[in-house]
Amino acid sequence: MNYLGGLRNGFSFGLTGLDIEAKAALIERQVLSQFPGGRDHFGAVRTQLIRSDKDDPATNEEAVAVYRITVKDRDERKVGRAFSNVAVEFGLASIPGFFGTGGGPGPAQPYGVHWPAFVPSDVAPQVVTILGEGSTGVENTAPGLPAAPVQPLAVELPPAPSGPTRRVPLGLVCGARSGDKGGNANVGLFTRSATAFAWLDAYLDVERFHELFPDADGLEVRRHRLANLWPLNFVIVGMLEEGVAASTRLDDQAKGFGEYVRARVVDVPESLLAPA
Repeated sequence: MNYLGGLRNGFSFGLTGLDIEAKAALIERQVLSQFPGGRDHFGAVRTQLIRSDKDDPATNEEAVAVYRITVKDRDERKVGRAFSNVAVEFGLASIPGFFGTGGGPGPAQPYGVHWPAFVPSDVAPQVVTILGEGSTGVENTAPGLPAAPVQPLAVELPPAPSGPTRRVPLGLVCGARSGDKGGNANVGLFTRSATAFAWLDAYLDVERFHELFPDADGLEVRRHRLANLWPLNFVIVGMLEEGVAASTRLDDQAKGFGEYVRARVVDVPESLLAPA
């Protein structure tokens, strides 16, 4: 089910050079202090510091990080020009090198909410139209019986390899695919051998997933193990907020999340890696 969730607005600030985190903190204090109650003035506020800057930058662009502030509310008067004007008005009264990215101030935009839900089958009748001859109702024949019990396939795996390790990207051991499932993010990690899966299965439990990926902080993570196919699947509940149309993440469909997972550097047994 989908419904109108409200309106949102946002602004992205370029932060250049030194003291990036301090500059982001000052921007946040200045912007939110202009509204009664600060954060509580809005239905929701999300801030993101995107560290695209580099040490000793060779170009101006390599020196820039981006700080995004996104606000949501059902009242357009709160998140419309009242918000975006404030973001611009600090142009000459804030951090050194202040500039905005992604265009100027604008009005609030509506967003939708995706709500997965079950409905009784009798309120969703099936109708078939054949060659333009009109519509014929089709009786729902779903028996509504409980599913038959399923016995998981027993799979024998080799022991997880041990021995010397090397710090390398996780992606040298596994591939990945990720995306959105309503407001949840879904990422599958697949290996090319039973030995590699045995290591990944032992290494990447839910606790370590939380350690490696702070995007999941405070969120439920569900782990699914498919030992006969050699993948693990993780569902991060609520990471995309109320669904793609409402998400304020830079990657609002979590399409790149799998490649982010593969880029994390971890201790991998050398026996799973090609010679250095």
